[in-house]
Amino acid sequence: MLHYVMSNRPRGNANVTKNIEPQYFAKVVVTSIQVALLVACGGGGASTPLTTYTVSGMVSGLSGAGLALQNDGGPGLAVFAPGPFIFPASLGSGAAYSVVVATQPSVPSQNCVVTNGSGTVGNANVTNVAVICTTVPFTALANQPPEPGYLSLLLTNGSVMMQSISDAGVFYNLTPDSQGNYINGTWRRLSSSPAGYAPADGAQAVLADGRVLFVGGEYNQNNYSLPFAPSGLTNMSAVYDPVADSWTMIGAPPGVNYIGDSPSAVLPDGSFVFGTKLGRTMWRLDPVNLSWTSLPAPGKADDFAEEGWTLLPDGELFSIDVGDPRHAEHYDSLAALWYSDGNTPDGLTSPSSAPGGLSYGPAPIQVVGGVSYGPGPAGTYIPPGEVGPAILLPDGTVFATGAAANGMAAHTVIYTPGPTPAASGSFRAGPDFGAGDDVADASAALLPSGHVLIAADSGKFYEYDGAKMSVTGALPINGGTTQYFVLPLPNGQALVTGGLTSIYSGNGSANPAWAPTITNAPATVTRGSTYVIAGMKLNGLSQAAAFGDELNAATNYPLVRITNTASGHIIYARTHDHSSMGVATGTTIVSTSFDVPAAAETGASLLAVVANGITSTPVSTTVN
Repeated sequence: MLHYVMSNRPRGNANVTKNIEPQYFAKVVVTSIQVALLVACGGGGASTPLTTYTVSGMVSGLSGAGLALQNDGGPGLAVFAPGPFIFPASLGSGAAYSVVVATQPSVPSQNCVVTNGSGTVGNANVTNVAVICTTVPFTALANQPPEPGYLSLLLTNGSVMMQSISDAGVFYNLTPDSQGNYINGTWRRLSSSPAGYAPADGAQAVLADGRVLFVGGEYNQNNYSLPFAPSGLTNMSAVYDPVADSWTMIGAPPGVNYIGDSPSAVLPDGSFVFGTKLGRTMWRLDPVNLSWTSLPAPGKADDFAEEGWTLLPDGELFSIDVGDPRHAEHYDSLAALWYSDGNTPDGLTSPSSAPGGLSYGPAPIQVVGGVSYGPGPAGTYIPPGEVGPAILLPDGTVFATGAAANGMAAHTVIYTPGPTPAASGSFRAGPDFGAGDDVADASAALLPSGHVLIAADSGKFYEYDGAKMSVTGALPINGGTTQYFVLPLPNGQALVTGGLTSIYSGNGSANPAWAPTITNAPATVTRGSTYVIAGMKLNGLSQAAAFGDELNAATNYPLVRITNTASGHIIYARTHDHSSMGVATGTTIVSTSFDVPAAAETGASLLAVVANGITSTPVSTTVN
């Protein structure tokens, strides 16, 4: 990303509960007795009992909770699931009926519309009332953060770490409520990064031990000038410990004077790797001792500048080249070799925004958090262009999106990896974005349904469902000053930051085959203690979040959710020391450790693993 568009930055009836009022029931009984007495005594002559009819229909599309229907101002009728409904009160022929939605469902928020809902009862039951519910994509958080944010990361205790838009050294934490919902979640401020390191548009990762890594930064110290200020393209790095709420600075890789916004990923073994923005060298960070080692990268077709990496099931890294338009390649992390995948059917990169180059440096000598950095020589960086996010889908293919020149259509492609690490993959063209829309350095997230959610620069939100791509909603961009970031959440929704902080609720549900499976879990746990849980697919099937070359927010690690059986209250246990950071691990047994929170409610509970917003079948446990 070369400029900001954000503030302060250059860029059956079993489904129905019948709410019958006691007084109504009493009236029905009394009336029936009176009629019986009149008939027995000969009263009323030849009169016959009044024939009454019911009003009923069908609810479709319901996925939220709290839907209540009402007929002609009568008692509310609660509906909990899609299917038939019937009002308990009967009406006589000629009576008017008018069915309305008394309460719209929430979590997710939905808008339910009644058709065939009003009329006059004839000489038959009314059965054709239809209630159709559709999901309202955006719901603003009831508790907004102290200030707007953008980059968001899912921590392993189910909370969210969000970076401020106005100050890159300021971070906030969002914790869900006791129902596991983020709309009513609470915020607190976290400790700031060390003075001198306020990274923007760098590489980030949640590590296997639960700490959060920040590497480099296209901009630093809240200076977003172009050409770059001496603080730009910084080679500083730091790790944040959520338990201690503290930061530790990390020295630069030997001889690397600039890192900036470099492509990066966490490999299945838990190590962090990045490719240098200004060249073709790769570096690996040992997450235990926080030391750097150089990685071989033979076969790379172009510099790493502006490209993004997508982690594949076998540990390979897939990339669309920006410096070599239309060319794509992948890195075999075991063989330490890059292999060509040939050309994409459509171009996915935009032309350079500064073909004459941008100056950077010289980086000064600085001591930040007790670590020395600099000096770095001045130079000129020629940006090759931009590319959109690429996300691994549940079927093992990659949905890659493109940037575009102004007025041109932004394309997409679907990549199928080759049968072996050394084999080239194949491509087919995907759907285009709307005319004039662009997703250069845009945020994308994989929803539990398998749809990809993309926040375009125009403020439009697209969902790709594996065949077509549709606009599902839009948010204001305030004259081009607001851009949105999306983060998949463990409850199946997505957090939307950048402007008014909101929740996005998509349609559809996960294929049960995609869910994690628990094979071993403790039957009893004690608050404040640590346990191991094991199973299959605990990491999910994808990193589930992408942006391009920066702002990485992958969620391919297991979360542990504890639900108290009596209260229904939900709490997340902090997970750490995952045995794998891979994706789509199949039938391989993987594990993680989890700390039972001191605040967890005691008693019978359900234990579940959540990955990429998809929840396993829970197992029973007792919390002591």
